[in-house]
Amino acid sequence: MGASDLSDPDLQLGAGCLVDQLVGQYMAHVCGLGYLAAPAQIQRTLESITRYNFKTSLYGHFNHMRSFALNDESALLMATYPKGRRPTRPFPYFTEVMTGFEYTAAIHMLYEGQFDAGLRCIGAIRARYDGRRRSPFNEAECGNHYARAMASWAGVLALSGFHYSGVEQRIEFAAAEHPSQVFWSNGYVWGSCTRTPVPDGVDVELNVLYGTLALRQLIITGVGAVTFELPRAIAAGEKLLVRVKG
Repeated sequence: MGASDLSDPDLQLGAGCLVDQLVGQYMAHVCGLGYLAAPAQIQRTLESITRYNFKTSLYGHFNHMRSFALNDESALLMATYPKGRRPTRPFPYFTEVMTGFEYTAAIHMLYEGQFDAGLRCIGAIRARYDGRRRSPFNEAECGNHYARAMASWAGVLALSGFHYSGVEQRIEFAAAEHPSQVFWSNGYVWGSCTRTPVPDGVDVELNVLYGTLALRQLIITGVGAVTFELPRAIAAGEKLLVRVKG
């Protein structure tokens, strides 16, 4: 693949607006690594993906490849060419819809605070795989039961602000404007966390439902942290009650 004429590359993106052009930043947020580029540019790029790639209806949309979405369904397209300059032979599946890529963009929107856009994209996916139109347990892409759709799990992380470091024995959640409960899991231990705003901070109830959690520090992002002199071991059926003060 390539081209002798770089202004018209064969089987490449060219000047298109690609749905997952920020996949590295999405993964950096999931892993708690911070920003890889200027936040304002990240915001603007996600807004462009929403503006140019999200279709409320696919009536009239030409797709010469596989049809994973069609007719009255909403979806986030793989790539569009809103400014023109589409290569004569773009990469073949630019007109398609694939949920793994949609989740990547939508969840990144959640991390950036673009909640309406992100949830609209996720809602469109779930409407297509509602059990009536398609199986809710098989979001097909390249094949059936394709693993890329598991990117959807990161939506839980984005909305809860959850991070866990086994090395530092640190757990972190986002602050909440109202009392709210979220599910968390680090792969070996899981449970729930209830956050209740109070005048001087946040009351936290951390429940362990399976396994034993090693914990030295609990952080509520933007509020503060509680650090224990010695690591705590919280077993299944136990809970930790703390107030994180601002």
